[in-house]
Amino acid sequence: MSQVRAEEFDYMTDDEEDMGGNVVGDATDEEYYYGSDGEVLFDDYESVTKTDTSAAQARRGRDIQGIPWERLNITRENYRKTRLEHYKNYENVSSSGELIDKEFKQMEKGSNYFEFRHNTRLVKPTVLHFQLRNLVWASSKHDVYLMSHFSVVHWSSLSRNLSEVLNFQGHVAPTEKHSGSLLEGFSQTQISTLAVKDNLLVAGGFLGELTCKRLDRKGVSFCTRMTYDDNSITNSIDIYNTLSGGVHFMASNNDSGIREFDAETFQLSNYFRFPWPVNHTSMSPDCKLITVVGDHLEGLLVDARTGKTVSPLVGHLDYSFASAWHPDGNTFATGNQDKTCRMWDIRNLSAPTAVLKGNLGAVRSIHFSADGQFMAVAEPADFVHIYSTKADYKKRQEIDFFGEISGVSLSPDDESLFIGVWDRTYASLLHYGKKHVYSYLDSFV
Repeated sequence: MSQVRAEEFDYMTDDEEDMGGNVVGDATDEEYYYGSDGEVLFDDYESVTKTDTSAAQARRGRDIQGIPWERLNITRENYRKTRLEHYKNYENVSSSGELIDKEFKQMEKGSNYFEFRHNTRLVKPTVLHFQLRNLVWASSKHDVYLMSHFSVVHWSSLSRNLSEVLNFQGHVAPTEKHSGSLLEGFSQTQISTLAVKDNLLVAGGFLGELTCKRLDRKGVSFCTRMTYDDNSITNSIDIYNTLSGGVHFMASNNDSGIREFDAETFQLSNYFRFPWPVNHTSMSPDCKLITVVGDHLEGLLVDARTGKTVSPLVGHLDYSFASAWHPDGNTFATGNQDKTCRMWDIRNLSAPTAVLKGNLGAVRSIHFSADGQFMAVAEPADFVHIYSTKADYKKRQEIDFFGEISGVSLSPDDESLFIGVWDRTYASLLHYGKKHVYSYLDSFV
């Protein structure tokens, strides 16, 4: 993974502007402050919330992001065409995306599995590193945790309250004692990746920092620095349940290592090293296999106990930054800068079972629904695709908006889908809800 931060990298069209006339590609500059109880305090709270969009407003024709197209000198359709033509997909291997465009077609779109519920501009998602987009996590259908500048914030879609959970701009130190924990903590930590599952929050830093917090307790549980390597960005964190009923998490690092921790004791239980920087890992449902992808064209499927390679994953044309397992334990997906998400079956790993092509750029984030019916795939900007696994990934819903994506997350019950949009003017949190067909109501018609 590149050492360049998002604010130093021009990944957009030259001099491209957002809908508000600002140059896109930098973090938002809106000033907001937190009260003593952690609740966000906006001096222009009323004006900000007025720009929110509800499902009812969207049905009446309002743009879901509140963009006033009728007052602009370009239509939405023409701006979309411009974005598709000029957006720059970052590649480590030259022309990898162009080769894909020539060889593969997209799957049929037009399905509608999730419906728009709400868009709030009170929430301002941000991105530290342009290649790392796992910064939004839903712990329930109403509760979302995400990065906003130096802070981890919590948003309740039910109460519409925004509160600060951890502020990394100041000093963060553990309040519990665990072996290997840095009691002095950290100051001004730049958070590159985040993961939340149940009551556990784990944040990874640009210099190999790891901070763990239990959401049902005050304070921070554990702080450590995993590596002092010059190239030590924490690229991803995967939290999972073990077969014995415990909880573990795995951190992937630019120092080419992956580290597995016990979430109860915060002790290191496994460490594996690879020939290249590891950008993402995901544990199989039976905890026997790990997908490992990084700064190499080939990914790896490795034994979770020994770290030994079970099989290479051959097919991608660039570096990979995303992976996920289907709940059935046989199928998994990898996402790459060649603009594809590739499906694999552990029973035959000679070639991908499907190649799913995006619109604009790299596949930066992948999530399966808990029931296994859907797979959400996020590009770096503008598009999230929801594939039907029942339709063999041949049908998809395309969620279309404007802005860089800080993360996408399905709630544990699959009822909500949240998308963090990073933009100087239209930064927001999009909320979609699972569409239900209540056939029993037909009896009343």
